[in-house]
Amino acid sequence: QVQLVESGGGLVQAGGSLRLSCAASGRTFNTMGWFRQAPRKEREFVVAINWSGSIATYANSVKGRFTISRDNAKNTVYLQMNSLKSEDTAVYYCAATPRPYSSDSLEYRDWGQGTQVTVSS
Repeated sequence: QVQLVESGGGLVQAGGSLRLSCAASGRTFNTMGWFRQAPRKEREFVVAINWSGSIATYANSVKGRFTISRDNAKNTVYLQMNSLKSEDTAVYYCAATPRPYSSDSLEYRDWGQGTQVTVSS
C-alpha cells in the first residue's frame, strides 16, 4: 500500500522556521514534490526534487527561503522553510510522481493527507 505521511507542521511567528517531513512507503518514488493550498485558493506548486536530487525547482514565492532535500535510504523528503511569512499559511501536501521531474500537480498520483502550517504576523 502506497502511503505518504507528512509531519512537522504547526504554528510559527513570521520570520520563523519549520521543517516538514514526508515519509513514503509502499514502493520507490521518483520525483517528490510539495504543494500547498491556502483557504479559498487553488492548490499551488511549491517545490519538487527528482530522484537523485540533481534537479530541484522552486516557486518564485519561496525561492531563497525554502529548501527541499531527500534521503532515499529513508524514503523521506524534507522541506526546510525559513523566513516564513503570513502568506505561507496553508495546508502543505507531499506528493509523488513516477515522472523524472514535474511541477504539474496533475502528474502526481500519490498524495499525503497534508499538514497545516500557520504563520502569525
